[in-house]
Amino acid sequence: MFSWIFIPLFLQIPNFFCVFISYNISKCYYIIAEDFHHKGDVVIGAFFPIHTYHTMNKVPHPYLPYYYMDNYLQYNFKSYQYILALLFAIEEINGNPNLLPNISLGFDFYNVRFTEKDTLMNVCMWLTAHREKFILPNYNCEKKYFTAALTGTSWTISAQIGTLFQLFKFPQLSFGPYDPILSDRNQYSFLYQIAPKSSSLSLGIVSLMVHFRWSWVGLILPDDHKGNKILSDFKNEMERKGICIAFVKMIPATWSSHLNQFWKNIDETNVIIIYGDIDSLEGLMRNIRQRLLTGKVWVMNIEPHFTDYADYFFLDSFHGSLIFTYHYSERFEFTNFIQTVNPYKYPEDIYLPKLWHLFFKCSFSDNGCQLLNNCQFNASLDALPRHIFDESMSDESTSIYNAVYAVAHSLHELTLQQVQMEPYENGEETLFFPWQLNSFLKDIEVGGQMRLDWRQEVNVKYDILNIWNLPKGLGRKVKIGSFSPNAPQGQQLSLTEQIIQWPEEFSEIPRSVCSESCGHGFRKVILEGNAVCCYKCTPCAHNEISNKTETDMLFNEIQLKIQK
Repeated sequence: MFSWIFIPLFLQIPNFFCVFISYNISKCYYIIAEDFHHKGDVVIGAFFPIHTYHTMNKVPHPYLPYYYMDNYLQYNFKSYQYILALLFAIEEINGNPNLLPNISLGFDFYNVRFTEKDTLMNVCMWLTAHREKFILPNYNCEKKYFTAALTGTSWTISAQIGTLFQLFKFPQLSFGPYDPILSDRNQYSFLYQIAPKSSSLSLGIVSLMVHFRWSWVGLILPDDHKGNKILSDFKNEMERKGICIAFVKMIPATWSSHLNQFWKNIDETNVIIIYGDIDSLEGLMRNIRQRLLTGKVWVMNIEPHFTDYADYFFLDSFHGSLIFTYHYSERFEFTNFIQTVNPYKYPEDIYLPKLWHLFFKCSFSDNGCQLLNNCQFNASLDALPRHIFDESMSDESTSIYNAVYAVAHSLHELTLQQVQMEPYENGEETLFFPWQLNSFLKDIEVGGQMRLDWRQEVNVKYDILNIWNLPKGLGRKVKIGSFSPNAPQGQQLSLTEQIIQWPEEFSEIPRSVCSESCGHGFRKVILEGNAVCCYKCTPCAHNEISNKTETDMLFNEIQLKIQK
């Protein structure tokens, strides 16, 4: 039953993981709650997608709509970092005597599942503080003090939840990529996006294409408003720089592993740009893994998220890939914090026991599935392979960290204002309503860059990362450059080429052209109906001999047209 899990583990992972060959996974591993709670005087709602369910044959449930009988539990342990970023920020704030003194922050976590019904049910359960899936509208059964909710990663999750929060003027902070739909103040008046808004990603990626003289590239984008917008941006930038699009593939909303037509003509180019968010690209990444599509340089705006911990061959498809991520200052305190996390320190956490059982040989008790303290010595999250769990803060985790601080500072200002207006006797609680935070959240600055509300577009700096997959299965992200839109022309892109690892099929910088350059004494003839990058070479006439290659001439011609 579990043999497909253990064979790759034996082949790919360090010695202390090899115990899994003879180690059966407990049934407790597959029993999971949908929520857990970290105590505090006031609480933040956290709606994150950490585990989900997938179906192989889509056998419909006899009476529950949108449910299947053959559902399989699937963890995304890499996204578990979201919870740790939340916990790390809260512990920092609770330990700061100058921020929210005498008030402790806590959180209520709810897993975001795959249906809108389940997502909204969890939101209603949180708002009413009722845990029996019986909703009592406008009642708070435990008299909890709510502050705000964090939602993501996709815009669809935040939009679904936002329609409900809008009714109560409840503050909501979205930590996923910035989306123009969520900035509609008429529809989402109390939703604040933490991620920076930037239109320079296409410019950065195209600058990379120009640097390596990749003139023939493919595009894979989500089939939604964001995909159409970035497609327009890419087309404009590529046309300006003389780069041709080999193909454009739009990822359907419902991914099917049987879409063989999708991968038709994939071999036309060596370089393929993938753009999207974690949720929209999950099916695509899984399909790339299944097909073992190696020999491609994938240029992406997010790192691959691996939901299947057992497949240590998965990263082979992405070895040598290049990733554009927002530049943030490293938080070494977060790395130190991760090293202290364990299931005995945070017994309320529903995911840590699974990780400790799976990777550190911990046993569950026969009754109640309690984790026993019989684990391997020095068990720690920082010992896990990086494609399962990464210590460095992701873009989403950084947004969560910033969002918690935005809520804390807003609450701090609110309590100061209340004390000044109506001094309270010693021991008397300061009362507030969540909607009162909105006026403060609109004025809070995140990361010293911009206001949360009506924020102005900024040109952020990007780090360029290279996925290294040596030793195989233990992929690491190595910074090999950066892109700064505000830098002077010619200095925007910075690369350290000598440390770049390319896919194993290439011993040097890959080439990605439609037609090879015409040598001295030859001229290009563009074929009718083809892109300008696709041509054939014919001998020059007697008085037309050139000492330049056709590639140099092509780029010079393009630049000349732009100047005119």
